[in-house]
Amino acid sequence: MKNPRVLLSLFAIYLVFAILLNSVGTVILQVINTYGVSKSAASVLEGFKDIPIGIVSFLVASQLPRFGFKNAMLVGLAIVTAASLCMPLVPAFWTAKLLFFSVGVAFALVKVAVYSSIGLLARDRKTHASMVNTLEGVFMVGVLGGYWLFSAFIDSSDPESTAWLNVYWVLAAICALTFVLLWTTALDETGTRIEGESPMREFFAMLRLVARPLVCIYIISAFFYVLIEQGIGTWLPTFNNEILKLPPAMSVQATSIFAAGLAIGRLGAGAMMRRVHWYPVLNGCLVAMAVLILLTLPLAEGIVPKAEINWLNAPVAAFILPLIGLFMAPIYPAINSVMLSSLPKHQHSAMSGLLVIFSALGGTTGSLITGTVFEAFDGRFAFYLSLVPIGVILLSLFFFRRAVERVGRPDYPEAALSSSQ
Repeated sequence: MKNPRVLLSLFAIYLVFAILLNSVGTVILQVINTYGVSKSAASVLEGFKDIPIGIVSFLVASQLPRFGFKNAMLVGLAIVTAASLCMPLVPAFWTAKLLFFSVGVAFALVKVAVYSSIGLLARDRKTHASMVNTLEGVFMVGVLGGYWLFSAFIDSSDPESTAWLNVYWVLAAICALTFVLLWTTALDETGTRIEGESPMREFFAMLRLVARPLVCIYIISAFFYVLIEQGIGTWLPTFNNEILKLPPAMSVQATSIFAAGLAIGRLGAGAMMRRVHWYPVLNGCLVAMAVLILLTLPLAEGIVPKAEINWLNAPVAAFILPLIGLFMAPIYPAINSVMLSSLPKHQHSAMSGLLVIFSALGGTTGSLITGTVFEAFDGRFAFYLSLVPIGVILLSLFFFRRAVERVGRPDYPEAALSSSQ
């Protein structure tokens, strides 16, 4: 690794955005209780977050090497610092929309820049895979910490209380400290773009990547993975509250088991991927996810509210269902690393942009579908629907592996893909 301080900065940035991005499920629960909005109305917060991610990534991903990855990350941090300050100063549902819109715009800049910066630090494919898994693991640590941070400010005895908005003073301070850390860190961005290329040629080069079968199959896999993760992660607090009858604060805390599973799985996946081929590991994870859903959701039927509920007498489904995160964990980093490490450095920004675009679309789709089905039927049926995208990913990974193997030698995809320029 060339610069430990750079990697520390990237991890700090991802930690900050993990808390903000994945607070949408908690905020959905709170705006329903505090502002009295409906579930379908509250579900648009996912769209306010994800749609800007997709649009901004599409417009600027190919140009970020020209603007500078460090500059992009600094701008993103400045945006979310200001947006976080607005939440307690102007408490309203529209402010929550503004927050997630700002988070979406900022994350579009940050994720492309962070993923591209890893390519500058990694020595080889194994190092790249290890860094991506660790980065995504740190992301889930942030998600886990975020659930407990928010729950500390939630007043379960008064659902309409706005006390939970005070958490944003803390988040604004964390964002500002991360800004200072990055600002004082040097980042060598040599080799991130081809000198003399016009902006339009760089933009169309990004679009041409989509035409390649390997990239197309990869995008499908990433889209449906994020659809599952965001559908479950966003609505799990509401599922815990309405189906499992947990208090609001405890509903958020129980969701941290899901984040903990993702964090543990991703932090451990780096070591596993050094010894085992990614394809059988991911297939096993997908099958385990389906089995867990089929075995656990029946346990969530017929639960009645208890006068005194705590961790000792909570429904068993509250502990078992979130463990799906442990099996989901290796999938996203693995396919991202396989794809990115097959590309030369100057294409990492464009490919990361495509990843962010389709991940955002998958996240919005998953949240809207789950929220709509949750309201029309119930949370159990909404989560049963996750079996459909699990099946799609199983099929897409089969073709993804074949496309990777078709290019021949491990070092061949880089040459084949770079020749398309």
